[in-house]
Amino acid sequence: MRFTFVLILAGLLLMGCTTQKHTVGGAALGGIGGGVIGSQIGKGSGTTAAIIGGTLLGAALGGYVGSYMDRMDEMDRRRMNTALETRPTGSTAQWQNPDTRTAYAVTPTKTYQVDSGQYCREYTTEVQIGGETEQAYGTACRMDDGAWKIVN
Repeated sequence: MRFTFVLILAGLLLMGCTTQKHTVGGAALGGIGGGVIGSQIGKGSGTTAAIIGGTLLGAALGGYVGSYMDRMDEMDRRRMNTALETRPTGSTAQWQNPDTRTAYAVTPTKTYQVDSGQYCREYTTEVQIGGETEQAYGTACRMDDGAWKIVN
């Protein structure tokens, strides 16, 4: 579940800022992730209960993270985008938001160009909230406007 939390947080870092957008999106993504995790945990007749429980827990957690991101400082989104745009592969960008006391570390791990000519990067994100550090992996591709969008 922690992996899902960090993955959602990393994804929301790269999204634009609109009122309540992240709360709803986070709940949806969290619900999907929780349902998938629940389906892997449940056995036999308990599978349905595990999927329902995972979906509800994931939606609640995703909504919480999303609401946090709705209030998130624009600085964090810019820093994430800058890390993906400028950091060499293997070089980590780190920062701490003094308002939220959340620390971030983003490390591009692979850079490549797809057939369409678009550049993509695989990366690792570490987020430290309340003294606990969680890690997630993802891939983002550069859009025509220079912003990076998570693709998985």
